[in-house]
Amino acid sequence: MASRQWRLAVVLLSAFLLLGFCSAADPIRQFNWQVSYITASPLGVPQQVIAINGQFPGPVLEITTNWNAVVNVTNNLDEDLLFTWNGIQLRRNSWQDGVLGTNCPIPKGQNWIYDFQVKDQIGSFYYFPSLNLQRADGGYGGIIVDNRSVVPLPFPLPDGGDITVFIGDWFNKNHRDLKQQLDQGNELGIPDGVLINGKGPYRYNNTVVPSGIEYEAINVEPGKTYRFRVHNVGSFTSLNFRIQSHSLLLVETEGSYTVQQNYTDFDIHVGQSYSFLITMDQNSSNDYYIVASSRFMNGSLWSRVTGVAVLHYSSSKNKPIGPLPDPPNDLFFKEYSMNQARSIRWNLSASAARPNPQGSFKIGSINISETYVLRNEAPISINGKLRATINDVSYSSPDTPLRLADNFANITGVYKLDFPVKPLPGAPRIAASVINSTYKDFVEIVFQNNDSIVQTYHIDGYSFFVVGFAYGEWTEASRNSYNKWDAVARSTIQVYPGAWTAILVMLDNVGIWNLRAGSLERWYLGQETYLRIVNPEPNNRTELPIPSNALYCGKAYWPKNVTDHGSASSLLPSHLCSVMAVLFVLLSYLLM
Repeated sequence: MASRQWRLAVVLLSAFLLLGFCSAADPIRQFNWQVSYITASPLGVPQQVIAINGQFPGPVLEITTNWNAVVNVTNNLDEDLLFTWNGIQLRRNSWQDGVLGTNCPIPKGQNWIYDFQVKDQIGSFYYFPSLNLQRADGGYGGIIVDNRSVVPLPFPLPDGGDITVFIGDWFNKNHRDLKQQLDQGNELGIPDGVLINGKGPYRYNNTVVPSGIEYEAINVEPGKTYRFRVHNVGSFTSLNFRIQSHSLLLVETEGSYTVQQNYTDFDIHVGQSYSFLITMDQNSSNDYYIVASSRFMNGSLWSRVTGVAVLHYSSSKNKPIGPLPDPPNDLFFKEYSMNQARSIRWNLSASAARPNPQGSFKIGSINISETYVLRNEAPISINGKLRATINDVSYSSPDTPLRLADNFANITGVYKLDFPVKPLPGAPRIAASVINSTYKDFVEIVFQNNDSIVQTYHIDGYSFFVVGFAYGEWTEASRNSYNKWDAVARSTIQVYPGAWTAILVMLDNVGIWNLRAGSLERWYLGQETYLRIVNPEPNNRTELPIPSNALYCGKAYWPKNVTDHGSASSLLPSHLCSVMAVLFVLLSYLLM
């Protein structure tokens, strides 16, 4: 009897220790997504769009700093699928990045479980399907990373709550037709319109907007303040966002709280995310226009690339009145938008998770290890194909993901570490060429845009400090104009035509990380590369191991017929605790 009691005591003690371990682990939020096509008519033309759980745009993924997201994606499309998490740093875990350099696609009819932590981040981000031009058909949705309850916001909690707004250009052609157009050597041309939250324009003008189009109406209460999280999820068009008679108080962009400033209108470029506080302080008997119109494009046909929604006060009896609020009148002042971009500064006094490493925001005192000058031109023909380049290299994705190839010693020849970090003489080429970056280098990256349109660039796995913009060619003397005090940290930045943008970034996140054009057109045509960052120290603390549910393809084919790619280890923190608890209960019963 004493022996049985002793064994029972050991079991109960183990159970209490397990309970402590489970309680101490970072919490988990689980999401189940069914991805499929639905038929919609955003601009009055029926077409297939990509929906998640029947929703277009998709559901918001809301989570708290340091929590773990477990996203079970079932691919009900008739083609492969991947999701990427624009702005989420995926610390130590490029395995979850959802681009072709890190992941094999999720085959049609199958599922895969993403499992990642939103480590030391807050703010507004979004997700989207990353293969080919699928984002042009939808499949995107918002990501909100909330502060922990003990960390105060640098502004009063908006009493009206959060409103997520997606703006983006839109084509009536589906993504396959757009892909075919590019494959045939033709650029995509002028979009058919702009959507706001997946819907076409309010009929503000009977001659411009056809009848029968469903528009977005955002319902608000008079006197309340709302946090609008606005994302440009379009294919390539920069958009100017404004709300009739209302001020936009900028408070955050892509995970960084900003110095708070009011704007009447704001340029949001492809791939970028912003938070504005907007107070409903106008005449509440009227509705008001919400406008997203194309920027930096000339020609009468571009007038159709305008999205219009309605801000509806709950007590309003009247539709919006008057003309649309004016866009910036800067035809002869090209510095207007650039000066606005320069005005976005980091709120250094705000309490929040900082871009890593902690303390690296003191960028003025850190020595630059290396400089990359990445130059793009207008698309050209290479080997008879329309291609886009960075430093005359047009990236072509191999069949085997780069990170997967690195994981196996017997897989070679997938890519080369020969990407030029400065423009070099020579003929343009198509290659799987990767930048061989050095772990913990503090790197200066200059994007030089020699094209005639605005470009945006995004780097997965990182926030970087935006220190400078200017027209003309960048030189070393350009550093004299850098903002090294309160440069904002973000993950997507615009580069104006005939101009440069400079960023600084600490390469402390081990993995293989995608650097890409935000334009779907230019990205598809090869305007991208990867940063390969390896920790030379023989330890496993700086990168997580390959997940046990990893998909295999190309040279890393896994000869195992698995239908459900859900991973037990992906769910360990939550499921292990519950399973072990049941086992302890059963064992305790048997020992009584």
